[in-house]
Parts: sequence; C-alpha cells; structure tokens
Amino acid sequence: MRAFTVSALCALALQLGCSDTLTWRVVDRMIEAKFPGVPTITTDSLAHRLADTTATRPVLLDARSPDEYAVSHLPGAQRISPDADPIVGVDTLSRDTPIVVYCSVGYRSARVTARLRKQGFTNVTNLNGSIFRWADEGRTVVRDGTPVRAVHPYNGTWGVLLNTNLHPRPQDSS
Repeated sequence: MRAFTVSALCALALQLGCSDTLTWRVVDRMIEAKFPGVPTITTDSLAHRLADTTATRPVLLDARSPDEYAVSHLPGAQRISPDADPIVGVDTLSRDTPIVVYCSVGYRSARVTARLRKQGFTNVTNLNGSIFRWADEGRTVVRDGTPVRAVHPYNGTWGVLLNTNLHPRPQDSS
C-alpha cells in the first residue's frame, strides 16, 4: 500500500509541475518504496569515484532503450536490456565486481540492481537520479565517445525532470 501511495504522489507531483526539488524527493521515495534495500550511489559519489585513478572503476550499465542510449550515455557505459532474462553482458563478471546501474530517473535501474543482487552480485548499486540528475548537474554524457549536451527525455511525463536545454533537438536524435 505504501508503494502505491508514493507512486500516486509521484504522478501527482509530475502532473502538477511541483518544484524540481520536491518532485525529485517524491521520485526518490517512490523508487525506495518499490525497491526497498536496493543500495544507491549519488551522482557526486560516482563522479568522485570515476575521477579517482587509484580506485577500481565500476562497470557502468545503462538500463535504457537503444534509442535512449543512442542520444547519449555516461562515458564507458554498456547498454543492457532491463527486461532480458538473464541480463546479457554481466555473465563474464565476477560476483564482487563493482557495478553501477542507471536509467533515466532510477526506476528501471533499481529493478535491474535488485535482480542482479538476487543473482548474487554483491557490489551493485543504483545511480540515484540516474542520467537525468547526472546531466542536469552538468556532468559529461557522450554519443559515440564525443561529449554532447543532449539526453533522451524518455517521455513527456518523466522528461519534465530533465533540464529542457538537455532535450535533444531533431539533429541530436539518431
């Protein structure tokens, strides 16, 4: 019941155009309610970890559609299908490999993170706020290895959480 209530509040916040801070807070709570116990990493923590050349670089898994990934993704990220069973691309990884999963806002990636943990991966986390928060904070996203300033908005409802100047123009789409 709690997950349903939080989901309803999330939909309401998105439709009413509440402040980004409030809407993100509700989205984060909705994901926590739906996927309790799924560990997260903040965008700040991931950025620091990726910048630290002495730390083991986590495997970055993008749990979005091919069209979303084609517009942009985090540097070095590998796209996976969030619905594939088993998840292709992780079968060669050891169970303690550091993995960070992301999508648009964190819902699909939380589902993938939960599945991977259930499959025995012990060091997998969900990127809190996912690529929308990452890009909104001015962090690098790439297409074909080149930095770009565009992110696929997923759809009209969830796209309100992405800064409008990051919505792709027609020439940005693949």
